[in-house]
Amino acid sequence: MTYKNTLEHAKVLDSQDELGKFRHEFHMPVINNKEVIYFTGNSLGLQPKAAKEAINIELEDWAKWGVEGHFHGRNPWYSYHERFSEDAAALVGANAKEVVLMNGLTVNLHLMMVSFFAPNKATGRTKILCEAKAFPSDQYAIESQLRFHGLEPAEHLIEIAPRDGEHLIRHEDILSAIDENANELALVIIGGVNYYSGQVFDMEAITVAGHKAGAKVGFDLAHGVGNIELQLHDWNVDFACWCTYKYLNSGPGSVSGIFVHERHADSQLPRFAGWWGHDKSTRFQMEPGFVPISGAEGWQMSNAPIFNMAIHRTSLDLFKAAGFKKLRAKSIKLTAYLEFIIEGISSQSDKVNFEIITPKEEKARGCQVSILAHGQGKSLFDHLMNEGVIVDWREPNVIRMAPVPLYNSFEDIYRFGQVLAKGIV
Repeated sequence: MTYKNTLEHAKVLDSQDELGKFRHEFHMPVINNKEVIYFTGNSLGLQPKAAKEAINIELEDWAKWGVEGHFHGRNPWYSYHERFSEDAAALVGANAKEVVLMNGLTVNLHLMMVSFFAPNKATGRTKILCEAKAFPSDQYAIESQLRFHGLEPAEHLIEIAPRDGEHLIRHEDILSAIDENANELALVIIGGVNYYSGQVFDMEAITVAGHKAGAKVGFDLAHGVGNIELQLHDWNVDFACWCTYKYLNSGPGSVSGIFVHERHADSQLPRFAGWWGHDKSTRFQMEPGFVPISGAEGWQMSNAPIFNMAIHRTSLDLFKAAGFKKLRAKSIKLTAYLEFIIEGISSQSDKVNFEIITPKEEKARGCQVSILAHGQGKSLFDHLMNEGVIVDWREPNVIRMAPVPLYNSFEDIYRFGQVLAKGIV
């Protein structure tokens, strides 16, 4: 497509967008009496307008029924999490039995590593492989899991970094590292979409390589779910975790999701057990001896956090109504237009060089675009924020932005470009 940096062109693109109506399903922040340009759905998604009513229903049922709301509420709390299985599974390419919502993301990462990281000092299979510059919480979780097993990260953690002078991790370097450490690897765990660069990794090929090496393979999909197409079941991934407050618009600190492949459904993998993961037919007998529910539900520990899951339900409804393939198609166009605008501004100025560090290939990126603002400092970010453009800054001089197809428009991108150009000093 031939793009133009004009308001008229952006409006034409928006007029052709059948998903544009979904923008009106969200609250767009207004600061200093001006609607912002919101490009941080990769950090915290916007609030669905239906969220308040969804919470009010549960508050009303709590007031009316008290504890009996577990069975007599409009959405009985006892089985509340079951309302999400099919639609959440559709977003990750799974069957309903393989998915459950519970806890927070890092908690779930730890729980998954309890089950899927089984170092064996006798055989020497003790190492974890991950990407360098993983999100810090992932790094801390992995390091602490190693130390819990009496293993030092300096020796037992393999981190794959970009080559010198590059910003992206080469796929062949990941596969080579897996192959070279095949006899020592216990677990491969990678962020499916890197939070810093926006790079999407070839999860299917990584899974194949990891399994060939004899390791378990899992992914942190905080930046993947709701952003890119996923087929976790068909890719044969062992496990995955994600949050719901970024692209899934479910509110700050909202519930996390897990995927556990069905081949592990009735396995004897070790796990930290809790009441809510116990066999439903005997749960209320309160007997000792944990009997896990078959499938991902068996990893639950506590009952559902109803209020933030109520918001998540409204977001899943919007995804279902829009259709993910259509959302992905729009995402590709939005990021292409954003790239066009950024590169045009950069080429017209001798004061800045905007280096896009996110991959250009469609399959290797979602809707996040990260740029290195060579020649500019944090003052450029401050200018954007002061002008009502909500983006994200990462040291030393990276600006991350994510035009989200559910609520961002081509006009947002044009207006962003106008503000960006005026901030170059």
